[in-house]
Amino acid sequence: MSGAWEGLGAARYLNLESYRRDGTAVRTPLWFAADGEGVLFVYSQAQAGKVKRLRREPRCRVAACDMRGGVTGPWLEARAEILEGAAAARGMALLDRRYWPWKQLIGLLARLRPGRARVVIGIRAAASGQ
Repeated sequence: MSGAWEGLGAARYLNLESYRRDGTAVRTPLWFAADGEGVLFVYSQAQAGKVKRLRREPRCRVAACDMRGGVTGPWLEARAEILEGAAAARGMALLDRRYWPWKQLIGLLARLRPGRARVVIGIRAAASGQ
């Protein structure tokens, strides 16, 4: 794993670049948490555009950024997957810890608006040649 990938953990925000069907890149600044084992966790509403794009095409790029999405580090090739079960719970716990108390407040507000399921996305460095 590259030093640049490991260095992402020090950033406060992550810019995720996913791709539309026509190949157009869409960049989204996100909260994220790193697990120290090479996985970055983000979460989103299940029906969000980025989730739909990643379900269709798991290839993506990530870079450290500021809260407005201004890139502050190099773009790195990655692959994303929608997590379930224990992996999703672990990712959410890491996000809760990292962004306490703001994430808990947002989570509370989300529970007050039923019907908006959330998913946890795991992002790993792309293997060479992908």
